[in-house]
Amino acid sequence: MWRELLPLGRHPGSGGYRRYAWTGADAECRAWFTAQAELRGLRLDVDRNGNQWAWLGDPAAGDAVVTGSHLDSVPDGGAFDGPLGVVSAFAALDELRRRGTPFSRPLGIVNFGDEEGARFGLACVGSRLTAGQLTRAQAHRLTDGDGTPLPRAMEAAGHDPDAIGPDPERLARIGAFVELHVEQGRALDLSGDRVGIASAIWPHGRWRFDFRGEANHAGTTRLTDRRDPMLPYAETVLAARREAELAGAVATFGKIAVEPNGVNAIPSLVRGWLDSRAADQPSLDAVVAGVEKAARDHAAAHGVDLDVVRESRTPVVEFDHVLRDELARILGRDSDRAVPVLGTGAGHDAGILSGSIPTAMLFVRNPTGVSHSPAEYADEDDCVAGVAALADVLEGLART
Repeated sequence: MWRELLPLGRHPGSGGYRRYAWTGADAECRAWFTAQAELRGLRLDVDRNGNQWAWLGDPAAGDAVVTGSHLDSVPDGGAFDGPLGVVSAFAALDELRRRGTPFSRPLGIVNFGDEEGARFGLACVGSRLTAGQLTRAQAHRLTDGDGTPLPRAMEAAGHDPDAIGPDPERLARIGAFVELHVEQGRALDLSGDRVGIASAIWPHGRWRFDFRGEANHAGTTRLTDRRDPMLPYAETVLAARREAELAGAVATFGKIAVEPNGVNAIPSLVRGWLDSRAADQPSLDAVVAGVEKAARDHAAAHGVDLDVVRESRTPVVEFDHVLRDELARILGRDSDRAVPVLGTGAGHDAGILSGSIPTAMLFVRNPTGVSHSPAEYADEDDCVAGVAALADVLEGLART
């Protein structure tokens, strides 16, 4: 399975993946998912929001156990973030069939659409729509960098954009959702464990900073006559690092757009996107407030206008304690060593669904901690351990 999926959407220059929602690469990944479901005789179902579901048993029976993740990527992302959870789900089902495990509850495998938000700027679109955290009207206003609206992109890919929206009936049929994911950090590597359990997702959000100055000639405009928005932007990037260090948080300006974007032109607009995450909401609020204050001070000093727009905000997500403890019991029953429980600063579909259904997450060790990069990696033995752990969890849940 891994070998078949590996070349899909891979960029020959960077070696990373560009599996963006509702593109050709996305269609190839969805076709791969369909083929895996058909190979195992599973019932395939594509919901109103474009998420793919493969079912063993009748989901209408209710109280289903579901696992899976996503197949899309960030720009030039790695091979493991998302796909490891989907591949491991199919592999875990194979293992359970090998064991001859009887199921008393339906079992589902899901591929959520547009989890990374790489094309339309909002993460977890598929799960947000399903959970009612994103309305149809809001989704229809999303556009990509080329100005293509989300509805047009969906329609071009053969999906009805007017059908999207909340899907409470589907969620009501799910009794538990467990997402396996490569760890995006080094906690497991440092502890020497192959698999861990998630405790919570840090609160996080994205903010757009628009610095508006005056375009002019780079070679003829005196320094004192300039209203250069690049200068307050650069100072704001440094301020974000300082504020994050003070709060024990993280803050990153990872995307920038410049107009007119000429080598010999002073910009008229520098637009930067801030991603910030912290262990608790007060810390996150303090970081963002500090960054915005610094940005406004620097913009004023350079005669530049500034607009700050919050594009998304996700509060802290505490995974279901009962389900989390059950995972710990299942995975720890044959060992005298407790399975590590750790928090994460990364958002996931499991976090979006946690407000609607009981959710939990398993992490597989990442020896370098690198993620959202072509260098993202997990050892094969650790991935196999992740499959075994997921199979044990599904067996424990689906037999009860």
